[in-house]
Amino acid sequence: MVKQFSALILSVFFGVSVYGQLAVTTGQTASQYVINNLIGSGVTVSNVTFTGGANQIGAFTDATSNIGFSGGVVLSSGQVTELIGTSATTTAGTVGTSGLSDPDLLTVAQSVTSNPSAANITSTLDVAKLEFDFVAVSNVVSFNFVFGSDEYLTYVNTAFNDVFGFFVSGPGITGPYAAPAGFPNGAVNLALVPNSNLPITISTIHPGLNAQYYVPGGSGNALNGYTTSIPVTFNVQCGETYHFKFAVADCQDNYLSTAVFLQDDSFTSPPVDISLQTANGTDTIPEACVDANVLFIRSACQSNLPLTVNYTVSGTAIDNVDFVIADSPITLAAGQDTAAINIAPIVDALTEGTETIVITVTYVDASGVTQTISGTLHLSDITPLSINETDLTVQCYSDNILLNAIGQGGSGVYTYDWASSASDSTQDVVSINQNGTYIYPITITDICLGSFTDTVTVFMNQTLAVDTMMTGPATCEPVGWVSGMVTGQTGVPSYQWTGPGPNNPNFIDASVWQNLSSGWYYFNVFDNVCEVHDSVFVDILNPPMAQFTATPSSGCSPLTVNFINTSQNALNYLWDFGNGQNANVTTTANQVQIYNSSAIVRLIAAQGNCADTAYQTITVNICGCMDPNATNYNPLANFDDGSCIYPIPVVEAPNVFTPNGDNANDLFYLTTVNATSIELTILNRWGNVMYNKEGMNPAWDGKSQGGALADEGVYFYKYIVKGFNDQVVEGHGFLHLVRP
Repeated sequence: MVKQFSALILSVFFGVSVYGQLAVTTGQTASQYVINNLIGSGVTVSNVTFTGGANQIGAFTDATSNIGFSGGVVLSSGQVTELIGTSATTTAGTVGTSGLSDPDLLTVAQSVTSNPSAANITSTLDVAKLEFDFVAVSNVVSFNFVFGSDEYLTYVNTAFNDVFGFFVSGPGITGPYAAPAGFPNGAVNLALVPNSNLPITISTIHPGLNAQYYVPGGSGNALNGYTTSIPVTFNVQCGETYHFKFAVADCQDNYLSTAVFLQDDSFTSPPVDISLQTANGTDTIPEACVDANVLFIRSACQSNLPLTVNYTVSGTAIDNVDFVIADSPITLAAGQDTAAINIAPIVDALTEGTETIVITVTYVDASGVTQTISGTLHLSDITPLSINETDLTVQCYSDNILLNAIGQGGSGVYTYDWASSASDSTQDVVSINQNGTYIYPITITDICLGSFTDTVTVFMNQTLAVDTMMTGPATCEPVGWVSGMVTGQTGVPSYQWTGPGPNNPNFIDASVWQNLSSGWYYFNVFDNVCEVHDSVFVDILNPPMAQFTATPSSGCSPLTVNFINTSQNALNYLWDFGNGQNANVTTTANQVQIYNSSAIVRLIAAQGNCADTAYQTITVNICGCMDPNATNYNPLANFDDGSCIYPIPVVEAPNVFTPNGDNANDLFYLTTVNATSIELTILNRWGNVMYNKEGMNPAWDGKSQGGALADEGVYFYKYIVKGFNDQVVEGHGFLHLVRP
């Protein structure tokens, strides 16, 4: 009543169009449309904007038309005042926003997989967008809407597929669509066919697809078709800021209006939600078996204060006759976010059918309007346990025969145990490859009534069988053949052969296949109920066999190789020696070739159209000395033939040195060429060792081994020098130590 009165007041100041029971009012600000005609309890909005022509948004009231609720906000790709009467054929320029487009709406339109013309949609026009930020008091937000279009049904599955979307962004939401700067993770589209990911358009809801959601246009509504009232519920984080965008547009042209009707006061976040829990996980309570719980849940944003929840119980089941439940109200204390009440069925031994128990919570929203949240449980008579199994007659052996057995009665919650396998579901898969009758026991165990066992019977009666497979050999010509015969066929069988060579692919509908080359051939037969398979090999008589030996097969360049041809059943031999030489001969005479580098030799042994091929690798090395220290080192060699010649070490020794610390002739050492190791020994005139060291550059500093300065005079030296090939050069002499 409050919203209707407001609409009457506004009609004094703004334009109003009325037809029958549908009235559309324009002229409010974007904030007024949202606050007065959309937002309900538990939601606070800010930053409200509208993009589009002023005549593309309006408030509506509707008591009897096909829209499905009495009022709210409407957005249209045309003029909202054209949505009443008998025509909504918006013409170009009527709304004054034909240049407005929206990339998110274009993406949505192109993603409708049920529309074969979706890829041909390249533009959106006449966009109307209503956007706002909001904060919810609970973790759930919901609203209701109806989609309608004047494109029904003529333009279903065409490029003229007008589009709309509900895009939400905020904490915990990540999506592919654009969002304002304060919401970096993008947005998701909530305008989807219920229980699917398919966007709602005239191509996804119509009499041929999702028809349960379609309503044809009626008197008082200009649009040709509508959806039913569709609820949208999505999760948020209470107390956090989210952004919402309602948008609608034409596609490919700016003719024929498409509109979205948003229910008055439906954009809400209720203070408490209802969750119904039963032991069997369904919405049904079997009488005298299991109880149920009704959970009253509120968000963390509200749990700091106590909350009293008033609820009523209704339905066809009677309290204290068919069940027992605690009386209203129930209180959630401060800090408590969930409270529960129990529903216990009463055993009355009467056959009453399934009865309903409806729990309804009432609360008053911010506009003073009473709102309700409800949930429904079903109370059913308990029945004895049974199993609805499917016995099978199978006419074809199979590794995957599916058995089905569904429990009935009791609580409806069962465990399944197939005696033949580890399956614990309503189905089992078995394999049968012989005729006969097979019994498969299945046991269900109910949480109320215990266990019950039944059997699934499978009668295997395959009559189709391969009776005889025959074959004739091929020669060097494709003259082989195969034949297959079957028995027990039902109807006219179809034959299918597959095999190798140029005769492949398939030769179908004949039991004999002729003019074949050698190889495996596969026989498949199909009758009206089954298929069987077999295979057979076509031999070849005296086929050519190419083979030869190479002596030697490896060595140093230049390498002379003798080829001995040991091929059989051939009349012609084609040699490719891999060194640029070829030969086409009719005998197995030996062949001789010279190689300066490695090569692959090929021999084709042929007899008519049949041939065989053999290969041999000839490895040619560049032989020589591979040691860089040798005088005859060959840097191109890749095989060391042991021919290295090493130089003899050359040794020169001074006869005087002056170890006085002036950095000139302070050390006595040997000068060597081609040495790998030097051992130097110094002795005094009495034969005492003054110095002994081995290495590449030993040098005496004129001191004894104890570190004392040696006296001036003559000393004796001797050396042992090793060369690259462990040659040893020994020598000795006298040196004169002088201390100036």
